[in-house]
Amino acid sequence: MLDPKARGKLDSLRERFLELDRRLADPAVGADPQIGEYLRERGTLAKPMRLYRDYLAAERELADNLELAGDRNQDGEIRELAELEVPALGEKAAALEAEIIGLLLGRGSESQRNAILEIRAGTGGDEAALFAGDLYRMYRNYADARGWKFEIMSMSGSERGGFKEVIVSVEGANAFRDLRLEGGGHRVQRVPETEAQGRVHTSAATVAIMPEAEEYEVEIKPEELQISIQSSGGPGGQSVNTTQSSVRIVHVPTGITVFMQEEKSQHKNKAKAMRILRSRLYDRKKAEEDARRAAERRGQTGSGDRSERIRTYNFPQDRCTDHRLGRNFPLAEIINGKLDRLISELLEFARQEELKE
Repeated sequence: MLDPKARGKLDSLRERFLELDRRLADPAVGADPQIGEYLRERGTLAKPMRLYRDYLAAERELADNLELAGDRNQDGEIRELAELEVPALGEKAAALEAEIIGLLLGRGSESQRNAILEIRAGTGGDEAALFAGDLYRMYRNYADARGWKFEIMSMSGSERGGFKEVIVSVEGANAFRDLRLEGGGHRVQRVPETEAQGRVHTSAATVAIMPEAEEYEVEIKPEELQISIQSSGGPGGQSVNTTQSSVRIVHVPTGITVFMQEEKSQHKNKAKAMRILRSRLYDRKKAEEDARRAAERRGQTGSGDRSERIRTYNFPQDRCTDHRLGRNFPLAEIINGKLDRLISELLEFARQEELKE
């Protein structure tokens, strides 16, 4: 059975859903400047409300069958048939409950989305860039194992290898859901190849995970953008092609800047830059909403904030420590992208924490 608090929230969402239907059915709605927001909100609520309707129907049917099965005044055959249907109805209600709870938690409507993954080298110079490269390969291996499409959108390499920054599109079933808790600070402790004294160095990289936003979900006005086109530069300052193709987009109200030069086509670079910009704006909006809710709850657990240190990769001790779970995993397993066990435990941990809240 649904938790009373979850049921109360769903009942209030249902009232909002019905109110939106009434507003959108009003012939005068076309003149309402908020019609776009109404449509977006209704679209977000449509799936959980359909599931809740199906859950309530299954719950009523289960209750009716339990009542019939326990009614000694009923015909024996009827009681037997009702009793036979109870397990299947119970499983159906439980499955619907689990799906509804999944939508209520962890930005539920975003769970099925593709993800934008950003990895940036932090403190530690060349070693931090090499570590960022290790993280890139870790997530690429995990994506390959899951059958996800893993495509570099933008990258800035380091002279000694690795990345100063790399931005990747991850497309596949539940990509954002399963990666969303990877956002935060990652720290590595190991002896760099250039360290003659064998001393252990500590370096860091940050990971950001954002759900990829659809065009209709983020309103970006043309007058809010500053777009500049430049000639792409290859190794040694050589021109990659004869056309101006690099695109820099600045979203003036927020100051968010995206630079894209991976493609030879100006239009492709602009399209990729807009995908990243939309996702960053969407993520910013959601982060602000999360912060407001956190303030109302007087605390926030497992936020995945990118300034929060979430994991340490200790090579001398051959262990990887996830600080939210408070336990160690085999380093080789994690760094090679075998993340299923770790991510499964993190999702369950986050689910329990969010249910408490």
